[in-house]
Amino acid sequence: MDVSEITIPGDTPGTAWRLPVLRFASRDPKAPKVYIQAALHAGELPGTVLLHFLCEKLREAENEGRIAGDITIVPQANPIGAAQSHFGELQGRFDLGSRTNFNRDFPLISISDRATLIEGLDNYPATDRLKRQLLHMALGADLVLDLHCDDESLQYAYIDEAFWPEAADLAAALDMQAVLLSDGESSAFEEAVGFAWKYEIPGERRSRLPGRLSVTVELRGRRDVDPVLAKKDADGLWRFLVTRGIVGEEKAWPAGFSGPAVPLDNVEILRAPEGGAVLFHRNIGDRIAEGDLLATIVTRPGQPGGGIDLHAPQAGLILTRTSDRLVRRRGDLMKIACDNPSKASRKAGTLEN
Repeated sequence: MDVSEITIPGDTPGTAWRLPVLRFASRDPKAPKVYIQAALHAGELPGTVLLHFLCEKLREAENEGRIAGDITIVPQANPIGAAQSHFGELQGRFDLGSRTNFNRDFPLISISDRATLIEGLDNYPATDRLKRQLLHMALGADLVLDLHCDDESLQYAYIDEAFWPEAADLAAALDMQAVLLSDGESSAFEEAVGFAWKYEIPGERRSRLPGRLSVTVELRGRRDVDPVLAKKDADGLWRFLVTRGIVGEEKAWPAGFSGPAVPLDNVEILRAPEGGAVLFHRNIGDRIAEGDLLATIVTRPGQPGGGIDLHAPQAGLILTRTSDRLVRRRGDLMKIACDNPSKASRKAGTLEN
């Protein structure tokens, strides 16, 4: 395993960040190349600990000559966000300087322009330098995995329709409970990677990308940083690498995925109509029917009519739930994967900021 560091100079004198990069060299130049990163939202750590245990297995495979394809791993992809705290609370989702989500505003370019990402880096602020270097590394691979987590959540993934159903082997290997089929219409990291491949010939869009994959994996919730889960997920990702011929192992696993795979238009987001204390009546993983009572918002405690009941707009599977119990007006409470499109309007792109 080769360990190197990318230094990202800060925007004020005397500051800089280091980005460790782990590389496992291949023995087969024809094998797919893999790029995996975690903690782009710095406080989302299930992916970081997964990669800690995965690298143990990869080092052993490397010593035995069983690494077929190049593997690049960035286990802590956002040192800038990891250094941001406000009154003792980590602020790793948004850059406090620009107020931009660390997983937005990645350059949308053709793969043919990959080299331009790291030209003139001194002209960019630190967060843009970070994003451009992460994207540059990823575009040197064939399979790109961006490991995140949600709040309280099942295991699921955002996968562009251009990679589905070929990517069902990843969903099966990681025992995902749902897949959300995205439309590739945002500047999030995994969609910027897909954009570059789709527009390999500028102006001509490819709708299918066989042999490629760019995916956001949601490894349950933020508090699911656990040695048992991390080792289980590392074993799952190992199975995926074996299935795709990245590492050599004789053992084979079934590649079936039995969970729902639904377009983003089929995701209902339950939002609070007013601020208050939230009482949940259903949990993540519950399958619900239309009209089921999901939550009560206590808006005026102790007063008649001081609570608002929220019901399921349609049947589905509860994917996520907020961990907050004091919620703001229009705050997101739940995401529900459904068989039918939501009646709520949705802009193309990500479900939330």
